[in-house]
Parts: sequence; structure tokens; C-alpha cells
Amino acid sequence: MERKGARRFQVLDLLQEEGGAAAGTAARVGAQTGVPDADVYGVSTFYSLLRKPGRRTRVCQGLTCKLAGSDARVAALRATGEEVEEVSCLGQCDRAPVGLDADHEALLWGEPGSISPADTDLPMNLAGDDDFSFSALARARELGPNAVIAELKAGGLQGRGGAGFPAHFKWNAVRTQPPGDSYVVVNADEGEPGTFKDREVMLRRPGLMLEGAAIAAYVAGAAVLFIYVRGEFKDCIRSLEGAITAAADHLDWLDIRIVEGHGAYICGEETALLEAIEGRRGMPRLKPPYPTESGLWGKSTLMNNVETLACVPSIVTRGGDWFAAQGKTEPGSKLYCVSGHVGRPGVYELPLGVTLDELVEAAGGYVGTPQAFSPGGASSGFLPMSFRDTPLDFGGLVKAGSMFGSSGLVVLNDTIDMAMAARHGLVFFEDESCGQCTPCRVGCVVQRQSLDRYLETGDASHLEHAEDVAWEMDEGSICGLGMVASWPLTTAMKHFPAAFEDRTIDE
Repeated sequence: MERKGARRFQVLDLLQEEGGAAAGTAARVGAQTGVPDADVYGVSTFYSLLRKPGRRTRVCQGLTCKLAGSDARVAALRATGEEVEEVSCLGQCDRAPVGLDADHEALLWGEPGSISPADTDLPMNLAGDDDFSFSALARARELGPNAVIAELKAGGLQGRGGAGFPAHFKWNAVRTQPPGDSYVVVNADEGEPGTFKDREVMLRRPGLMLEGAAIAAYVAGAAVLFIYVRGEFKDCIRSLEGAITAAADHLDWLDIRIVEGHGAYICGEETALLEAIEGRRGMPRLKPPYPTESGLWGKSTLMNNVETLACVPSIVTRGGDWFAAQGKTEPGSKLYCVSGHVGRPGVYELPLGVTLDELVEAAGGYVGTPQAFSPGGASSGFLPMSFRDTPLDFGGLVKAGSMFGSSGLVVLNDTIDMAMAARHGLVFFEDESCGQCTPCRVGCVVQRQSLDRYLETGDASHLEHAEDVAWEMDEGSICGLGMVASWPLTTAMKHFPAAFEDRTIDE
């Protein structure tokens, strides 16, 4: 139990100011907040941007950055005597290779990413001018909360953060809770390898997302809006701050608070994110209850991700039927991220349900002979090119034995060893497991060690229990991370068995 009067929600910000997990920090922050020193220390060692004191350059070790030469970048930096830490995906895959400087500002060593050309017929239109008239918010007030929810339902808007859950259901669930305080939370903690669309929305159209969030707050009857932004996205935080200032005349009724993340992929899970806002370690909660019933500080909470909210203004102003018609196999347009072996990595707004070939055509074509693709980030595993005509949507990819996730597509050509590609995914999940569930905490290590032994010896027997471990992780984990952490390995083994055959050489 916390001490009386503890201000736990201040812990993370104070830790950043005081030096993270440096000696003496826990005692100082504990004295300021009333939170026990041991609890403060536990929080400081949980988040990657806090746990190691001192200044250093961080270099991404994600799959796309590895393809783009991050190892050479690390070697060059270390040759100059610079302290370097190799870290999990930094959400800049279209600009690979990338890093962070000692102040957590992005170091962009690759070419700039691309986006779809400006087109006012696109619901989000990343290349268009941001609009601070907030006409959609005014229209929402004319319609009223129930009519807005009805338009969301007609539009068929599914959550764009990965789960694909119907947006109108969440909004209505919060709207119909018993009277009392409620909150709206924007999940801008984009951390799935291969995914960077929310970053581009916040940089290019922050007002669009902000207006969608304001409409959500109006419908939910919430007076406070939290925007939880990934700590590695300093430029996005500045962009949002500018948008809040520009839209101030329309938002004087709403208390908007930007919360800076501190480096934890797991906080993309909605309940882990709530824990982080409250100043705790970002460990997922057991569900039910769901956040719509008991979320932030036990109050009803509506949470959507950045892209989901960016779709809302066009639904309100143009109608749900119009939005639904923008899709190909499922409702609406979609921001597709694509990186790896393509001509122009970037974010492309296309009808939901295009195929891989259609997406890559927009992205400048394949580089080399394509071999495999990851359709929804590392957690979706890998598919062979025989699935290139599968609709890239929520339903089609489930039927293919994968998942759409946050639509972070990575294309790999035939120069890539699929066993090594799988290893990059396993390393990511091992690094980012919160450690709460034993099957996930132990299983991530076991899977990575088994693959390492195979790669070192060529003996395929080291992988004979991979499926069994994956089953244990799926069945025994609280959240989705543990359920899919084995997918980079198990899907690669399924679809590319030749890459996992015995490699030993008889002498």
C-alpha cells in the first residue's frame, strides 16, 4: 500500500529529471512523492530510457535497421570512442538506419520516408494541410453524442492500433457508464517493429488527431484528455504542443495533458499504458474489467490510438457511409507502413484490403527478388510470397494464419537468411517482455537461446521444442506480447522449412 498522500503519478517525470536509476535518485523521488523508495527504484529500472544512467548514443537493432547497415554504424561510432547502446526498434523503419542521441533526439542516417500524394478525397490525407477550424467538432456538437456513435458504426471504423475492435462499441461503452468522472486516452506509444504511421500523423496532421480526440472527449463526457507519446518521439511531442496551442480557442473546455513515455514497448498494451500514466511499471492488468468500465484511476476510460482518432473528423463531416466506401474489402482507408526491400519505404493511405503487390507498387516496387513479408510488424510473423494476393486487412490475414496488427509491413528479398530474420524478432520480444508472466519471461529467452544454438551449430534438434514452448506462451500469458512472441520463429519454420534444416557438415 502507498503511503498516505503519495503522488505516484509524478514518479516517472521526476525520475527523468533526477537521472533515472542513478544512485540516490530513488530516495530523492520518494521523498518528493511519498512513494516508497523501493517502488520508485522498481519503476526506474523498468523503462529503457531510465534504467541506465549516463549519456550515450542508442542505435536501433530492429530488422529493417539491420538490413540498412546499423551494425556498421555501431562499429563506426565505437571506433571513435563513443559509448553506444544497441536498442529495440525506434519506430523510424522508413528512415533506416537510425539512432537516438544522448538527449533522446532522433539520429536519421537513412533517406527520408515517403507518403501518399496530397488528395482531399483521402480521409486522413497526410500530405494535406492541417486544419484548425475544428469544423468536425462543431458538427459533432450539432449531431449529438448518440448520432456521432451511429456514424462511427455506419463507417465500420475498426481500431487501427492492432486489435481491429469496433470503435463505436468502445465509445458507446464509455458513454453508457453510470454518471461520474471519465477520461479519454490517446495511445501514441507506437513501438511495433515496422510501424511508424502514427508518428507521421502526429508530425504532419496533429490537428486532425487532436480534433478526433476532442470529439471522443465530447461524446464520452470527459473533461480530461491524456496523450501518451512514445519517449523516443520528441519531435512528435513538439508537434502536438504546437497543435494544442493553435487549437486553443476550440479546446478551452478540455484539459489536455501530454504524457511522455520512457521506453517500453509493452505500454502499447492499453492497460500497461494506464499503469504508466499512473506512475507505475507498465505491466498489463488482468481483464475484465476493461478500461471502458475501470480504467485510469479506476474510472471509465476511452482509449484509441492515433490513426483511429485521425479517421473520426472525416466520418463526422462526410458521414459513415462515405468512409466505409473508401475500403476495398473492409471499411475505410488505411495507413500502410512499408519498409525493407522496397523502392520507397514510407506510409501510404490506400483502401483497406489492398494486396501486397498493390502496396509495393505505390512504394516504388520490390528491390531484388521478394522472398517473404511481415504483414503486421514483428508480432505477425512472416508469410511467403504465395500470400502476395491476400487482402491486407483484419479478416484476410487471420485466414492466412497471421494478423494485420498495426499494418507494419516489412519486405525481405531472397538475400536474407530467414532464420536470422526470425532471430531479430525474438531478440525484440525478449528485450521488451515486461516479465510479469513466467511463460513469456522464460519462453522468450528459451526460444532465442534455442535459435542461437541452431545458428551456432547447425543442429536442427535444438529447435524441436519450439512449438511446445510457443503453445505454453500463448496459453499462459496475460497480454498479447507473450501470445505472439514466438511467431517470428514458428511462422518462419512453417513457411521456410529449408532455412531451418540441419546445417551440420559431415567431416
